[in-house]
Amino acid sequence: MSNRVKNKVGLITGAAQGLGKEMARLLIEEGAQIVMTDINEELLKKSAEELNAPYYVLDVTKPGDWQSVLGSIETEFSQLNILINNAGIGGGGDVESCDLETWDQVHKVDLDSVFYGCKFSLPLMRKSGNGSIINISSISGIVAGHNFSAYNSAKAGVRHLSKSVALHCARTTDLVRCNSIHPVFTRTEILKGLFDMNPDADIEGKLIKQIPIRRLGEPIDIAYAALFLASDESSMITGTELVIDGGLSAQ
Repeated sequence: MSNRVKNKVGLITGAAQGLGKEMARLLIEEGAQIVMTDINEELLKKSAEELNAPYYVLDVTKPGDWQSVLGSIETEFSQLNILINNAGIGGGGDVESCDLETWDQVHKVDLDSVFYGCKFSLPLMRKSGNGSIINISSISGIVAGHNFSAYNSAKAGVRHLSKSVALHCARTTDLVRCNSIHPVFTRTEILKGLFDMNPDADIEGKLIKQIPIRRLGEPIDIAYAALFLASDESSMITGTELVIDGGLSAQ
C-alpha cells in the first residue's frame, strides 16, 4: 500500500459487484475511506463486510436517496473528496426496436443518476476543499453501435456532462475536478452472465476480435484508472476522458 489517496473520503455507486467493488477495494488499499452504495442491499452488505467498508442502499435514480446518503456522509465523515458515478445498466436495441420504457430507464440509470450525483455532491465536495468526480461512461459513449441506441446515447451524454461539470467546477471551486472513464468490454459478472446464456455463440471471442490487443478488459484495469484520477497525481486533469479500450477506438 502506497497511500495514494490517504485521508480522502469517497462514495462509489454500483459498488456491490464488478467495477464498483474493484474500485472500492483498490482505493481502500490505497488509504481512502470508501462508502459503498448500491440498490442491491443483500449483495452490497456482503461486499461491504468483505472490504470492511461502510455502506448505504442508494437508488441512483431518486434525488431524495442521494440527498439522504450525502447528508449521512457529511454527518459521519465531515467531508467528501471522491465521487465515482459507476452505477449503470445495459439494454435497448436499435432505434426502431428499443421500446420507450427501456429508453427511459437506461437514461435514468446511466445518465440522470450522474447528473444527480454531481449536483448533490458538489456542495460537500466544495466544503471539503478538494475533490475528484469520476463518471464511468463506456467506449460506447465514443464509438456507436447500430443496436445500442439508448446505451450509446446515455453514455455519450455522460461524456459531455462531465465536461460541463468540469468547466463549472473550474469557475466555482478551487480544486474540484471532473472526468469520465470509457472502458471497453470488461470481464464482470454481467458480461460472464451473457456468455453463460449463449455458450454456443462465442460472444467472448467475437468481442475480443474487436480489440487490437486481443483481450477483454479486467476490473483492475478500470480501478487503476479511477485511482489515478482520484489521487492528487491528476490534479491538472479535468474535463477530459480516459479511454481504456485496448486500441478499439484507434482503428
